[in-house]
Amino acid sequence: MSRVLHPVDRVRVSFDDPNLVGNAGLLLVGTLVVRLELERLVNSLVRLGGRVGGAQPGRKVLTLVHAMVAGGSHIDHAGVLRAGNSGSVLPHRVMAPSTLGTFLRAFTFGHVRQLEAVVGTVIRRAWALGAGPGVSQLVIDIDSTVCEVTGKLKQGAAYGYTKVLGYHPILASRADTGELLAARLRRGSANTARGARRFVEERP
Repeated sequence: MSRVLHPVDRVRVSFDDPNLVGNAGLLLVGTLVVRLELERLVNSLVRLGGRVGGAQPGRKVLTLVHAMVAGGSHIDHAGVLRAGNSGSVLPHRVMAPSTLGTFLRAFTFGHVRQLEAVVGTVIRRAWALGAGPGVSQLVIDIDSTVCEVTGKLKQGAAYGYTKVLGYHPILASRADTGELLAARLRRGSANTARGARRFVEERP
């Protein structure tokens, strides 16, 4: 075996063929996005007018969603959607990671609530297309979780019963499939029992 002449940290793997598509399975997800008219919905409900990076929120949200579906765990991973001809299978313009970062920094606590409204509408539309439980009994689990954050400038973050700085969202999911039906962002010190009761009372 010949000796490697260059250190391993200098090896770079690139996906540069303009005719290839990575994660082509996103075509199915993109088709569902079109059926649900998700980009238009986000543009109408998420209002970031006047904030840097706030224009055309639909394509930015969908870029983040598709990156997560493809296995991304942070903003830089959204670059995989721009490799080769991958963007051709998606029904929206794919945005650069740097643009997504600017977009997310424009968010406040209230803008997250606007995204929650998007989720509720999307689920209603999906169920109307046949993705819901149908005539079978639906059991919903309601619980909270703690999402740890770093930095003291995060709007809505607080120290709760876990003594960890973070958000304290309440989640509703289908008991049979684990499908997340709704989420509500709350401050880190929120009361789960009282929040769950209010959460149910406000649902149609």
